Amino acid sequence: MPYADRDFLPISALQHLIFCERQCALIHLERQWAENRFTAEGGVLHRKAHAGRSEKRPAGCTARSVPLRCAELGLYGVADVVQTRPGAPPMPVEYKRGGPKTHDADRVQLCAQALCLEEMFGVPVPAGEIFYGKTRRRVHVEFDDALRATTRATVARLRNLILSGRTPVAEPGPKCRNCSLKEICLPKLAERSRSVNHYVRRSITESLRDDTPGRPEEGPQP
Repeated sequence: MPYADRDFLPISALQHLIFCERQCALIHLERQWAENRFTAEGGVLHRKAHAGRSEKRPAGCTARSVPLRCAELGLYGVADVVQTRPGAPPMPVEYKRGGPKTHDADRVQLCAQALCLEEMFGVPVPAGEIFYGKTRRRVHVEFDDALRATTRATVARLRNLILSGRTPVAEPGPKCRNCSLKEICLPKLAERSRSVNHYVRRSITESLRDDTPGRPEEGPQP
């Protein structure tokens, strides 16, 4: 059954979720946000992609800042660019400031855009591209069954997180280094808190073990 408009979730949250569940909750549950150099550079790249003119030529059409929605999954967002050629399906193009990543965040976000386009236009969207600002190159992405399944599963995870209303505890790691929410998230403090909690639990367990009455000694046999 299609989702009501009030239950729609932003496509961008899928990328946040895959990168870090806590970051996703801070942004989309607690409405926290902070800029740093990386988010600012990404914003500039997106604005350039959106500000360019849409073009319609015999060889094809390039539409920019295209609104997206999918009632089946309850998603909405904006595609940086959607390109079409005569006799070919539409192709979403997403712009990213960095380079290709080891995780699926960018590919899932792009695939979600394709699922929106399929519902909106009633045509299959088999592939898309991601332009990376660091390499100045596009990466071709096929929307195969595995990626589509991963995308749908990620949408379900996102909806469960939002419905829970709970922000996961911090899991400090290398990803925290460039995160703009690092000072809000306080991963080092969370790590210290977990260490203290572990120490307290261990101390209580050991104390209870020491205080447990032993088996009474047997008296002399008659």
